[in-house]
Amino acid sequence: MQMSQRDWFMLILLSILWGGSFFFVAVAVKEMSPLAVVFVRVFLAALCLGAYLWWRGGLRPLSFHLAKAFLVMGFFNNVVPFSLIFWAQTSIPSGLASILNATTPIFSLVIAHFALIDEKMQINKLMGVLLGLLGVAVLIGWQDVWAQSQQSQSSGGEQGQLLPIFACLLAAASYGIAVVYGRRFKQMGITASMLALGQLSAASIWMLPVVLIVVQPWTLSMPGMAVWLSLLGLAVASTAFAYLLYFKILENAGAVNAALVTLLIPASAILLGYLVLDEQLQSQHYAGLALISLGLVVIDGRLFSSLLPNGSKKAL
Repeated sequence: MQMSQRDWFMLILLSILWGGSFFFVAVAVKEMSPLAVVFVRVFLAALCLGAYLWWRGGLRPLSFHLAKAFLVMGFFNNVVPFSLIFWAQTSIPSGLASILNATTPIFSLVIAHFALIDEKMQINKLMGVLLGLLGVAVLIGWQDVWAQSQQSQSSGGEQGQLLPIFACLLAAASYGIAVVYGRRFKQMGITASMLALGQLSAASIWMLPVVLIVVQPWTLSMPGMAVWLSLLGLAVASTAFAYLLYFKILENAGAVNAALVTLLIPASAILLGYLVLDEQLQSQHYAGLALISLGLVVIDGRLFSSLLPNGSKKAL
């Protein structure tokens, strides 16, 4: 499945929205538990999308089969990866977690190859994903991440380092399962907006008992206005609208292409820091951005296909 120019634009916009979520989360977690932030994020986003679809007349009856599919999607696309990544980041550097999260397209590529008939593994996609992953490592600064990881390992022991790494890889695999599983909703006649609402509602149902048991919100003080504004931005822009884009890309371009956003999120976060927070870009950032861009060009395949003889284009 190929990406159109419109799909590429939506993918870049999605990476900006999800890259910008780090700004909202950074404010929110100062006064709220990370698990509570996850619940409020998906719950408010579900309310927002529900109101939008009700106003547009886009709601449809919910069958048992559809409800079960939404619960599966919410579990693998929100509950499992969010929980694992939050837990892992208490023990390993966030840069290492970002690099491990960027392995999602690799898992998606392998799972889609065996699960879907129209998304078989192609050499250009595999090479492009590996180039993009290398670009993420360079962008974040793998030397600094490695040094921080060694310090974390020396203080927590080998097992304390390996388990969070495994958790991040398991989260990436969960994203891969979810993006391939999400392809079935198109055959069921579910629109991207209805899929986004169903998944976020299901994630809210999954997260509610976790928050009540672990966080016990009635024992906490009320957050300030800055936190609520950040949560609103996180829910409306970086979740509700973002998932509309995500599932539209999944519907148009397939599972592997939708998963490419994890390669772009670190780049978007760094570029937003440069544009909004006046942070300085270093040589490693330019090199990482160049590698990620090259990887995406290789994945797209059209530039290289135009340079090859007709008999060689089928290999791409």
